[in-house]
Amino acid sequence: MYIYRKRQREAISIMASSVNKKEVEQSHFKWTSKTSNNNEEDAGKSKSNSRKLHGLALVLRLRSLFGKNSNQRVMIGTLFGNKRGHVHLSFQKDPKSDPTLLIQLATPITGLVREMGCGTIRITLESEKRVKKSDLALVEERVWRTYYNGVKCGTATRMECGDKERKILKAVEPISMGAGVLPAVADGDEEEVIYMRSKFERVIGSSDSEAFYMLNPDNNGTAPPELSIYLLRI
Repeated sequence: MYIYRKRQREAISIMASSVNKKEVEQSHFKWTSKTSNNNEEDAGKSKSNSRKLHGLALVLRLRSLFGKNSNQRVMIGTLFGNKRGHVHLSFQKDPKSDPTLLIQLATPITGLVREMGCGTIRITLESEKRVKKSDLALVEERVWRTYYNGVKCGTATRMECGDKERKILKAVEPISMGAGVLPAVADGDEEEVIYMRSKFERVIGSSDSEAFYMLNPDNNGTAPPELSIYLLRI
């Protein structure tokens, strides 16, 4: 357990050290200031939704711990982005497949790197439930309200996997768990790409709720995952 967690911390340190400290602080300040303003405007709604989100998250976590069934599977999760860009979040069934889900978050990659060195992260992606029932799968929703540890932080958008994203995923294909920096992958793109990659457990609660938990094989479920991502349609 000690060795595995040490590797995780070293991976996050690599990500953090690859980013200029001043850039991280400035990006983090802009991000938190913006989300604070949004949070004040939506204080009433955020407070009323927080209990609902917490309850759904608890149910999904309990299913993960005690309900081993066909609704659970292990996927490959990759977070990546240009140093001055936003976070891209990809989940693949296997390292060679196209992403089942590819989302661009409003969060700057530098802000996420900083926060990942400080503790547990919970990202909630919330889409609007339609009045008329739809056959659209939850992972096919295109627009998501985003909450970072309960604080609203903009809107996330589902993406199609383009040439640039495929090149990045191809470059990290041999990596099962780790983090680092890739050279620029697109023509005319001078910025390096920061990435983090790990296995995630996917838990399907219903047609309107799913969760992805970063796996730590050494803790035997005794500690909460360092990164949890919830998809909710409410």
